[in-house]
Amino acid sequence: MRISDTLEDSVVVCLVQEAKAARLNAYAPYSKFRVGASLISSSKKLYSGCNVENSSFGLTICAERTAVVKAVCEGELAFGAIAVATDQESFIWPCGACRQFLSEFGNIPVISVKNDGSLQIQMLSHLLPFKFSNNDIVP
Repeated sequence: MRISDTLEDSVVVCLVQEAKAARLNAYAPYSKFRVGASLISSSKKLYSGCNVENSSFGLTICAERTAVVKAVCEGELAFGAIAVATDQESFIWPCGACRQFLSEFGNIPVISVKNDGSLQIQMLSHLLPFKFSNNDIVP
């Protein structure tokens, strides 16, 4: 049985493993909410990130945005999927800011991984049906 209709099983497995590994590097001394993310680019390179909290909570950066920023800094602008792993017993999806941030780069599959390793996959457009885009900017 295939994990996903849109992604190769080997890609899903790799993204999940990398996201879980990135979660271990999370700096979350305040919330204890550790998140890891792994993003695959169209050139098949993986970029991982973790959340990094700050005592001024507004300066905290999420794992998903960390992974995207790392990829963009390396010249990547097109992505195939992202996996998000937490220590939680329920499926956790990217926050609203991360959904909007990810939408800048296209509609990709988002893989949510629970602590027990089970996963669900949703398209980003399902998680953010009414994104803000360049079409909303009036010149």
